Amino acid sequence: MSREQALLLAAKVRLRPILMTTLAMVFGMVPLAFALTEGSEQRAPMGQAVIGGVITSSVLTLVVVPVIYCYLDDLVMWVRRRRQAHH
Repeated sequence: MSREQALLLAAKVRLRPILMTTLAMVFGMVPLAFALTEGSEQRAPMGQAVIGGVITSSVLTLVVVPVIYCYLDDLVMWVRRRRQAHH
């Protein structure tokens, strides 16, 4: 299997569980983040931070990590080709 096919298959397999977990955490923190009850103004920033962190980590997991993997794999292949050309 090629690298691109493997990445697409992994993304397809991982997308649903990651999105379900992310959405469950976000929807669970929404009442805390909106500070709707009396005295909850102190806890609202924590809920907002958790929502931002969960969304950010999901984007990193689904998009940034595979892209960085592709770039690093390309770099390793380029270095190997250069070494073989010099030997």
